[in-house]
Amino acid sequence: MIPDAARTEVLRRIRAAESEHRVRVLLAVESGSRAWGFESPDSDFDARFIYVHERDWYLSIDDKRDVIEYPIVDDIDLNGWELRKALRLFRSSNPVFVEWIQSPIVYLEHESFAAKCRDLLPAVYSCLRGIHHYRSMAKGNYKGYLREALVPRKKYFYVLRPLLAVRWIETHGTPAPIEFHKLLPLLDGQHELVADIQRLLEQKRATPELGLAPQIASIHAFIEAELQRLEGLEPEPMQPSIDATGRLNELFAHYLRA
Repeated sequence: MIPDAARTEVLRRIRAAESEHRVRVLLAVESGSRAWGFESPDSDFDARFIYVHERDWYLSIDDKRDVIEYPIVDDIDLNGWELRKALRLFRSSNPVFVEWIQSPIVYLEHESFAAKCRDLLPAVYSCLRGIHHYRSMAKGNYKGYLREALVPRKKYFYVLRPLLAVRWIETHGTPAPIEFHKLLPLLDGQHELVADIQRLLEQKRATPELGLAPQIASIHAFIEAELQRLEGLEPEPMQPSIDATGRLNELFAHYLRA
């Protein structure tokens, strides 16, 4: 949940960015731990947005800056991508953009932008790229944080979520939802593991900093077994629709006119 005061301030800053840069924001969402559902009481607000310039901005042969970034102030981290950049990344199944358009926390949306993008996922999304991304994320966080006797327990979620995202893609052949609780049913039948995850989740939501603590045996065993299984996984590549670029161009043109 986003407190009313924080939501109001995020929206104020978005409107200020629109005025400062002469752009129109098409979508603004929360990303990161608050959107994933395992935020701590002191987690930042990671607000991300997609914006479009006035038409004349695009009538140039020169490359121009295609991001808007602001420093973190009062725990609000605000930045955005220009529309053409965002749709190019979408065409390559960029996992960040795919998560933004699925965020359950929406600050504002212009003309159902996220819904229109989600409609294009079957034509655009590559399960192969999604699996490679989440497998790499899980492996990197495991190697970076979870191999000592004492571990930063919050980092378990930064390995568990991508591992379960891979399972979702394998099982359903679609992008994984970003909310952690929607991925947990993939562990049905593993009662001790799920109970330990739920207990840790409650602690993270209630505690500003979990700190270092001994490994949790059930979670650690699952992570190591799953990482070993994924070492040999080579999913069949899915070719994006040959019409994907055309449909993305139509979407771009629509919001350039709107």
